[in-house]
Amino acid sequence: MTDAVNRPLLFLDIDGTLLPYGGAPVPTRGSDAHWQHEGNPQLARLDPSHGPRLLALPCDLVWATAWMHEANEVVGPRLGLPELPVAELPEDDDQPGTLHWKTRALVAAAAGRAFAWADDEIGDFDREWVESEHPEAALLLRVDPAVGLTDGDFAALGEWMAAHGTAAGPGAAPAAVDGGASAGA
Repeated sequence: MTDAVNRPLLFLDIDGTLLPYGGAPVPTRGSDAHWQHEGNPQLARLDPSHGPRLLALPCDLVWATAWMHEANEVVGPRLGLPELPVAELPEDDDQPGTLHWKTRALVAAAAGRAFAWADDEIGDFDREWVESEHPEAALLLRVDPAVGLTDGDFAALGEWMAAHGTAAGPGAAPAAVDGGASAGA
């Protein structure tokens, strides 16, 4: 069994990842006060089977979402997840063609551990930056926001984690995975 210190992290986004948009208007960060609240009608789109599937992955789960601590109060219980750590994220500062607003904070939060990040907004620039700045293996899994996490995404996460269950060593490149594609290293 893999030592818990060497287990990879899985940074989890909510909007577009666990909570697919599927035709609903896409919220902008801070634009809709009720979006990150129990009264959000889109919460019915959460798939309760995702909780057990996430818990079965050989990793340490961490919220990486604009929901911040509300993720534990509103989303986690609906998925049957225990209270999870929350990555402290900066204010939204992404610019077209630049680094995503979460990327630097997640690399810092990983503190040198291998990690996977499931999000609907990951881009090539993020992958390049993580490859140059993070000494361990990283999987940046871009999820289709219309459908959220799929069986293919779970398979990619599981395969990658099986291959990176212990520290992979410096220089491991982040995998480029988009919505259900095969995972690589």
